[in-house]
Amino acid sequence: MNPTSPSLWSAVARRLPAVDGPLARTPAELPSAESRTVDSALRALTTSANHGRLWLGIGIVGALVPGRTRRAALRGISSLAIASFTSNAILKPIIGRRRPEIERTAMGRRIERRPWTSSFPSGHSASAAAFATGAALELPLSALGLGPLAAAVAYSRVHVGVHHRSDVVAGAAVGVAAALLGKRLWPVKPTSPALMAAGDAPALPQGEGLTVVVNARSGSSDGAADALRAALPAVRIVEWDPDTDLADALPAEGEGSLRALGVAGGDGTVASVAAIAHDRGIPLAVFPAGTFNNFAKSIGALTVEQMASAVEEGRAGMVDLGFLNGAAFLNTASVGTYPEMVDRRDRYSQRMGKWPATALAVFRTLRHTAPWQVTINDRKFKVWIVFVGNGRYTPRGLTPSWRDQLAGGVLDVQFLRADRPLSRTRAVLMSFIGLPRFSGVYEAVEAGRVRIQLPEGPRPVAHDGETTAPVDRLDIQISDTRLTVYRG
Repeated sequence: MNPTSPSLWSAVARRLPAVDGPLARTPAELPSAESRTVDSALRALTTSANHGRLWLGIGIVGALVPGRTRRAALRGISSLAIASFTSNAILKPIIGRRRPEIERTAMGRRIERRPWTSSFPSGHSASAAAFATGAALELPLSALGLGPLAAAVAYSRVHVGVHHRSDVVAGAAVGVAAALLGKRLWPVKPTSPALMAAGDAPALPQGEGLTVVVNARSGSSDGAADALRAALPAVRIVEWDPDTDLADALPAEGEGSLRALGVAGGDGTVASVAAIAHDRGIPLAVFPAGTFNNFAKSIGALTVEQMASAVEEGRAGMVDLGFLNGAAFLNTASVGTYPEMVDRRDRYSQRMGKWPATALAVFRTLRHTAPWQVTINDRKFKVWIVFVGNGRYTPRGLTPSWRDQLAGGVLDVQFLRADRPLSRTRAVLMSFIGLPRFSGVYEAVEAGRVRIQLPEGPRPVAHDGETTAPVDRLDIQISDTRLTVYRG
């Protein structure tokens, strides 16, 4: 279809607001006091955004910075790709609107190479809005810089005379819609703590009545004792050797001086202390002193000082505590090769984006893995990987990273089926674009109690980062009694 032919444009034009009238003026009627510097700058800006080069450059720089900045860059680029395809490959050929007449643009504003494609919608505006919106969804502060820059790019298309104003408005709408669609497909990691049930805990000024367990063998907890004493001078600290019984190292149950338990260490140590706090019916304070601090992050305890403030003020909530064959876990559990895949993914993520890292980790893990039989709540499956979350984890698929709710009362079992055609290939390809749940081989079960049987023999199990001996049966359940925790 000729993009400059009327085609469907007449139908669309009747529904557009009358915002293009001012462009119908002749050059002699245009404002004459505008600075040549402004004209030159806008010509350079609009040219720099050709084919998304401006945004891709910003995205590449952002991708070099780990954490939320990298996620913002990757989300921005992904949103741009969707918006660019939608506007340039779908809408422009269908609508086929003529561009503004060049004679109506002042000579000083014109660019050398005038586009020949359809005018509606503006692809530059779509790409600009998509990148800026996508990045801001992950990193809200980026909107302070990217928002005005995207608006300037959009305006520049009108200023240089290659688009009507309605083209730019429609393009921006396409870009925002693309970013929001991306958010629906790939949820944005929240910055606030996960929701908890209401709970009460005593306020402990200076940590009076709080005993904190520090894993003596954990290198990541070096210096934790000093930081705790500085934040809470009255705290009692217990250095624990994991080869000994933790209960023996703590004050006896019912001792008046013990009003709350605390822990500084990795998630495995946190789970061990949480089990004792749960049994004794006393609150738990989690100080971030591990490698990943997944549970501490989920309750908003990003620093020792934040948790110390919560202890002194008595800010608390209640969370679910899971049990796997009698062992407590707060975050996740897995069977078989899932820990191996996660380890590979985390290592690869240092050099590439999360989705490519996940795809490569899945490929290398499944390449040397044979599928195995499993029975989940009396349903038989042939699987590659099994993941269990204490609560519903997001995103769905092979990269579950966070929970919105810590007291939902459900176990989240996610797994890849091996009894579908080309199951490995489909899992790898869809992981590459971050959508393994649409691969046709992904499945999930949510229940308060899950029984997993392994008829082909024992397999290794991991929970909260700790690996246990192989088993052929797993009984996993959420405790009927919630655990009270101080929250950041």
